[in-house]
Amino acid sequence: MTEIIDGNAVASTLREELTGCVETLAAADERPTLATVLMSEDPASETYVSMKQDDCEEVGIGARDVTLDADAPAEDLFEVVDDLNNDDDVNAILVQSPVPDHVDYREVLERIDPMKDVDAFHPENVGRLVAGYPRYKPCTPHGIQRLLAAADVDTEGKDAVVVGRSRIVGKPMVNLFIQDAPGGNATTTVCHSRTDDLAAKTREADIVVAAAGVPELVDGSMLEEGAVVIDVGINRVEAEDGDGTTLVGDVDFESAKEKASAITPVPGGVGPMTRAMLLYNTVKATSLQTDTAVELP
Repeated sequence: MTEIIDGNAVASTLREELTGCVETLAAADERPTLATVLMSEDPASETYVSMKQDDCEEVGIGARDVTLDADAPAEDLFEVVDDLNNDDDVNAILVQSPVPDHVDYREVLERIDPMKDVDAFHPENVGRLVAGYPRYKPCTPHGIQRLLAAADVDTEGKDAVVVGRSRIVGKPMVNLFIQDAPGGNATTTVCHSRTDDLAAKTREADIVVAAAGVPELVDGSMLEEGAVVIDVGINRVEAEDGDGTTLVGDVDFESAKEKASAITPVPGGVGPMTRAMLLYNTVKATSLQTDTAVELP
């Protein structure tokens, strides 16, 4: 019987536990605050930022919302980031991507104070992750580790294949899998658009993380019997009946679940955990910045 790994349930439990951490900080007169910066008219980005703000409210984290016109000069965004860096009442900063083409997103990331960089994309935080002593773990890969732990999947000694090499998921996921730490110690292969015979690689894997951004790229024929499958993809495609669109992952769920011992659905798998880990990093950032001890879950 294939286990469907319920990301909503795991994320809900984590939010409950983080509420206690926020209460501990509040008792010390410290309230975690996350600032979100949106410079886009993309409806998906607007929805995502709104959901993050709702999550903050649920656990007692303060939310600061900054919205900029998509046509505004890049310097306006840089000034906002500088102001948030210098605001002691803001503990965490997230600039929602994508940003407009005229804005250098790399410069945005490098401008964020590394202590407030709860996405963990600043070069300093990336370097700490690669070195093996991360300040913050990137939200999606860390969420995947939590999902695997919740499903009692031990990564130690396992063969893991990560399909995708993005700075958001693929690269940090590989780094976490190879760490000598809980959730790591896996023998890890990273595949990408230039990989020859992708199926030959995925069939050797005990754990497959599909994060290429290609709808239903991985199907059941590409999996070893009993593999654990984590689907990071969120792709909007035309519905089979031609009536509107539907969400699918990077995995063909129906065929994959016939082979997998455990699998995440889309939606309701990795997505909720990404948002929950953002809250986790915000609480951790507040603890580090204020030197207030909390027992993180």
